[in-house]
Amino acid sequence: MDIKEIQSLIKFVAKSGASEVKLEMDDLKITIRTGAVGNASETTYVQQVPVAQAAMPQMMAPTPVEPAAPVAETPSSDAAEDDSKYITIKSPIIGTFYRKPAPDKPSFVEVGADIGKGDVLCVIEAMKLFNDIESEVSGKIVKILVDDSSPVEFDQPLFLVDPS
Repeated sequence: MDIKEIQSLIKFVAKSGASEVKLEMDDLKITIRTGAVGNASETTYVQQVPVAQAAMPQMMAPTPVEPAAPVAETPSSDAAEDDSKYITIKSPIIGTFYRKPAPDKPSFVEVGADIGKGDVLCVIEAMKLFNDIESEVSGKIVKILVDDSSPVEFDQPLFLVDPS
């Protein structure tokens, strides 16, 4: 595996939203960990084990590799302070995020929509089951943090809601 293939793998993992990917082949071990969006401590480790040493148990220090492209711009401190007054609705499961109940139907919610407790905000497909994600708070949708038809992780932020 050459450096271009590794870089494209890093880009793919960053776009997919996965938090960690491990790839092991005969003479190569790659672990890619991505932090939260905008996290400056995002780290990628690539470790190559020579075939001759693979039989001998030996600890090798991982070599840090610079991320190929940041996932998103780092928010300014003003934006971080503004987001602190909002409630974050997170994914309760791993799956694929859908904003619509069906491709030909309108989205459940849009930015600026008023929501109530128990309103369906989106659907997450997990193992061919479609799970309605309901709001646990009332307020107004300020930001939708995930693109339609994107994979989501457990506890990944989906929406920002202004409770006022």
